[in-house]
Amino acid sequence: MTWAIGDIQGCFDSLEKLLKKIDFNPNRDNLWFVGDLVNRGPKGLEVLEYLYSIKDSIKVVLGNHDIALIAAYYGLKKSNPTIEPILSSKKADILIAWLKSLPFLHIDKNLGYAMAHAGVAPNFTLDLAKKYNDILQSKMQSSNLKEWLQEMMSKDDTLEFCGDELQKQKYALSSFIRMRYCYSNNKLDFKQKGSPKELKNSKLYPWFDCPNRVKIDLKIVFGHWSTLGFINKDDILALDTGCVWKRELSAFCLEENILVQVDCK
Repeated sequence: MTWAIGDIQGCFDSLEKLLKKIDFNPNRDNLWFVGDLVNRGPKGLEVLEYLYSIKDSIKVVLGNHDIALIAAYYGLKKSNPTIEPILSSKKADILIAWLKSLPFLHIDKNLGYAMAHAGVAPNFTLDLAKKYNDILQSKMQSSNLKEWLQEMMSKDDTLEFCGDELQKQKYALSSFIRMRYCYSNNKLDFKQKGSPKELKNSKLYPWFDCPNRVKIDLKIVFGHWSTLGFINKDDILALDTGCVWKRELSAFCLEENILVQVDCK
């Protein structure tokens, strides 16, 4: 079985409960993780150590909190009490190197799914998304990663896919790890973070409802958006159900369309 699992964010105890509930066997099953493995929850080191130990049985895409951890490792962001155990660990170099090797987009045409932490930009074809995933992965492995990350991490309220190549990379990275809302012209907006039910700006759309969104013939699995909660529609599967906010951690069987959750209170 292939189980896609929502944002863990350092909640290792909840992950253990969930894996027990789905009777996970690394010799038989595969796990997909939508990113945000760490930060805010108390056991990020345990999460990374465990996932690294079963890395041959899992697929992981990077989320914004995972990138923040890598940035803190390079001194670009301040540490905090939930990621400091990772940075201070004797295994820090190994775990960070593993994270740096992970993609932003995972595609399985046999199962009919693509996975990215926040989603796929509404103006991206699957080929364009793959192209920029490859570019971003190569940057994560480059000798000038620190300088590149510094450029990527400057915050913008909005982003468009235009300008020079660096700006396009920033748009692609932001769409994979930070995106929630966009305008009808595919410009991404990062000021709005709440539920679509609370949205007051009539010019904004959830990225997956953008009127000019390019059709991708794969169902997109994503997390990142805890106020969105679980959504299972023809073209999207949203799996961030707010584990770190004491709600639920979710696993969804991609072959059998079965949802399993554990209470994280």
